[in-house]
Formats: sequence, structure tokens, C-alpha cells
Amino acid sequence: MSTKQNEEAKPQIKHGSEHLLTREGYKKLYSELEDLKNNKRQEIAERIRQAKTFGDISENAEYDEAKKDQAFIEGRIQQLENILSDCEIIESEDVDLHEVNIGCTVTVVNLSTHENITVTIVGTYEAKPQEDKISNVSPLGRELLGHETGDVVRVVTPKGDVKYRILKISRG
Repeated sequence: MSTKQNEEAKPQIKHGSEHLLTREGYKKLYSELEDLKNNKRQEIAERIRQAKTFGDISENAEYDEAKKDQAFIEGRIQQLENILSDCEIIESEDVDLHEVNIGCTVTVVNLSTHENITVTIVGTYEAKPQEDKISNVSPLGRELLGHETGDVVRVVTPKGDVKYRILKISRG
């Protein structure tokens, strides 16, 4: 069992893209993109057409709101297309369970409170802390990457350092 200090060089997980996704994350983003392109776009276009029937569009709140929604949806479509066209998919069956990497589920114990927590390490675009999916660039995710079962990692927080021991690494 080793204790790795923040002063030591962090293990660098090498990947070919800045957009790292699990297969599940890819499917969710692709599904969102398809919904935006095939449903939401048409709904907004219909709202714009309907708002135009209310007369002068220079003082038409419905028209202004629909145009804002259209701009948001088009921006999100472009963002998703960029992510999905340049992403690296991390397959759970390819994840090495000897060390923490994206796609791993990790159980750790807080060495001060003795509380166990279990999180899944995912790419930035999949992170949902409320579902215990944390980003590989979050403070805890970043510290866990590259470490093995039994290692102790130190996470710097605004309230002070917290040390965790890795208890288990499994597939996400």
C-alpha cells in the first residue's frame, strides 16, 4: 500500500481526444442530438411560425422567446456534433481494473470520517455527481486516476485536505 503525495507527478492517462466518453455516455449524447434535430428543431420552427401570426414581431414576446430557444438548440446541436465527431469511446470491457481509469467504478473510504463512497469515473460530458458519476477532471476523479486498490490519495478541498483509501476498482 502506498501513499501518493500531491507533490509527486500525477499519472497521466493518455487518450487521443479531449472528448472521452463511455459507450453509455456516447449513446445518451447521440440520443439527445437526434431528439434535438428531429423533434425540438421542428417544435421551435412551429413556435416561430405561430408567433409570426400574432402580428408585429418587433414587440412579440412569443417570437423573441422562440428565437432565443432556437439559438440555444442550434448551439447545443453544434456542440454535440463537435463532441461526437471527435470523441474517444472508452469501452468498459477494455478498462484495466488494476488501476483507476475512465469507466471504472471506485469505492473509497474517507480516512477521517470512515465513510465509504462509490463513484464512477467518466468524461467531462457525462459527469452527474447526483448519480455518483464524477468527471475525470474533478478533484477526486483527477486524484484517483492511475492509482491502485490500497493506495491513499489526497484531495485538496476548500475546507482542507481529505485522504481516501481505494478499497475496490470495478467496471462502470
